[in-house]
Amino acid sequence: MDKSVATLAEAVAPIGDGATVMIGGFGGSGAPIELIHALIDKGPKNLTVINNNAGNGHVGIAAMIEQGLVSKIICSFPRSSDPIAFNEAFKAGTLELEVVPQGTLAERIRAAGAGIPAFYTATSFGTDLAEGKPVETFDGKSYVQERWLKADFALIKGEIGDTMGNMTYRMAARNFNPIMAMAADCTIAQVTRIAEPGAIPPEQVVTPGIFVDRMVEVAEPRQEEILIREGAVYP
Repeated sequence: MDKSVATLAEAVAPIGDGATVMIGGFGGSGAPIELIHALIDKGPKNLTVINNNAGNGHVGIAAMIEQGLVSKIICSFPRSSDPIAFNEAFKAGTLELEVVPQGTLAERIRAAGAGIPAFYTATSFGTDLAEGKPVETFDGKSYVQERWLKADFALIKGEIGDTMGNMTYRMAARNFNPIMAMAADCTIAQVTRIAEPGAIPPEQVVTPGIFVDRMVEVAEPRQEEILIREGAVYP
């Protein structure tokens, strides 16, 4: 039952070419920067990445795009504060984009974790994002069918985890991480501290260990925004 691994490289070892990878975080909050950089070091190609945005600067997801790992990104905000990597890849035709409204993105991920294959939402009705999707009328209002969104792997970031995989999060860093953990076949987590079973009070557990497959301790995780202000480039 011990799900802890010793190194970041060992944590991301199962991720290979062509995988679909969910990556937690809302901007830099809750983004597993160290796991992302370990994945860049491993170098799998043709990845589909699911995240709230398409990265900033030259670290994290943006660095994945610059290094040619990503062939498709599914997100809500591809152009955020410093989207140079996304802009260049998209204009060059090397990166496919699927835009999903933020609430719909969260619900598609949550639905996959809950075993719900499809649901209806009024969001996007009458827009280009609804093109080709089934539409139904309920109580006189039109709704668009959206499918669940699953992944082969999820990379997430927590605060405290125990060796059985139970996790807590730090403040707003919770965001997409818990639902992504439920929607992936294999969830890989980095946490600031790994504790023994029982160290986390049961009522404080946010992500139960049943949803976590690998966990690595990163005692001093870096924040994306700070790295960008410092002019960091990875690798």
